[in-house]
Amino acid sequence: MKQKVFSVVILSFALANVVNAQATSGAPANGTRYTNSQLKQMVREAHTPEQYAALATYYETQKSSYAKQAAEEKEVWIRRSQNIVSIAAKYPRPVDSAHDLYEYYDLMANESGQMADKCRQLSGAEAPAAAK
Repeated sequence: MKQKVFSVVILSFALANVVNAQATSGAPANGTRYTNSQLKQMVREAHTPEQYAALATYYETQKSSYAKQAAEEKEVWIRRSQNIVSIAAKYPRPVDSAHDLYEYYDLMANESGQMADKCRQLSGAEAPAAAK
């Protein structure tokens, strides 16, 4: 009897995982993140202005997301840099980690902005007024 209950529980968890995986494997809607393989496929297959415009929109969304994260990390970096106590502190100090994260997010925002500009140019659309 215990074996049947155990197998039913295992099967129900497996079924729930399969359903969850199928629900998340569909094509992402606007405003969602693409997997790396989906993004590479979109870049490879982009030939029409609409496809390039969709890529530009995606990269602009990524740019704003990275810029927001960079701003948050800059605040953490500033806050942590005020609390440096010892010169002989262990590396990496929390201030170093915050600084590295800030630089990473800033770099990713810049790269996403460049890709958005490139895709927008390929789509034939005008660049946003704020970017000019």
